Amino acid sequence: MFAKIVVSRGHRMLLIQIKIMPISPEVDLDKVREKAKELVEGFGQKILKDETEPIAFGLNALLLIISWPDDKSADELEEKIAKIEEVKSANIVDVRRAIG
Repeated sequence: MFAKIVVSRGHRMLLIQIKIMPISPEVDLDKVREKAKELVEGFGQKILKDETEPIAFGLNALLLIISWPDDKSADELEEKIAKIEEVKSANIVDVRRAIG
């Protein structure tokens, strides 16, 4: 059986992973997550999964997996997430076609 590419509203979908680095270990990642969620939803998309990744010395990164149409650039979303207060950086670290 062949896997089929997920199509949403006529568009093929991607799974994009964004890694968000806070400015310090004291940053409340739940607040950052909520602000990022608002931004993602503002683009009409949703966060499928989120998790924290230990970096060093108590610092954790926030990883978001987002569904995204393959005919749109996610650069603007990445830039807006990077501008969230107490965020040092946000980078797209993985892009894959959504299959299912």
